[in-house]
Formats: sequence, structure tokens, C-alpha cells
Amino acid sequence: MASLSMASVTVSFCHHPLRSSSPKFSLRSSVNFATSLASSHSISGLRAVFPQKISTVASPNSQKFQSFTVFAHKGYKLKTHKASAKRFRVTGRGKIVRRRSGKQHLLAKKNNKRKLRLSKMTEVNRSDYDNVIGALPYLKVNRKAT
Repeated sequence: MASLSMASVTVSFCHHPLRSSSPKFSLRSSVNFATSLASSHSISGLRAVFPQKISTVASPNSQKFQSFTVFAHKGYKLKTHKASAKRFRVTGRGKIVRRRSGKQHLLAKKNNKRKLRLSKMTEVNRSDYDNVIGALPYLKVNRKAT
């Protein structure tokens, strides 16, 4: 199950020339981490979101209230179809190969030459590449391999 991690940071700049000569700066943050019990997260990347020193420069023309919000969501992890993963392999050149069918039973009827031919790997047709890659999203396939 994919967990959702969300960080929200709102930074506001407000400059009033009548009150003081230095601009006011306010930092408002709300951090919401929803994780499952089985996963463990480290919040080491939060130092990049909240810097140690903050320097601001406001122009005298900007009297409007400015704010922006940054959201970071964890992406969805693609699923591998395990039955397909047992049937297909990728060679070093990036081709998808599979075993030949017909060697499960009734081997007494088949001669040795036929059994040797059936035990070898054969390449998958190019028209089936989209189906195999859809079931196995993390395969390192080279579509241009010949």
C-alpha cells in the first residue's frame, strides 16, 4: 500500500513603508505525514525545506501581500505481475525472452531432439512487448535491440 506524505510551506512577505524601514517576514508551516505502520520514514529532507538563514530583499514598489505554497507528494509505486516475472527474462542486450511451451507432460512421446528444442529460450514478438512491459514495469527493455 502506498503511503501519502505531504509537506506544506507558506511564506509571506509584507512591506509597510509607513511603519518601519525594514520589511516584515513571516514563515508559516504545517507538516502532515501519514504513514502506514509497516513503513519507516526519516525526515532528513526537511532541512532543505526549512533553511537555517533566511535573507529577504523587498522592493519599495511591492506593497501587496505575496504568498506561495509548496506541496510534495510521494509517487505511486508500480506493481509487478509476479506470474509474468517468472515467465519472462531480459537478456544483456535488452531483448525479452521466454521458454518454449510443450515440456510439461507426456515427455515419453517426444524424442530427445524435440525436448532439447523445447527447453531453449525464444524471443518474444515485438507486438507483445507492450503487454509484457505493462505487466513488468521495471524491466530494462531496449526496444531498438535487433
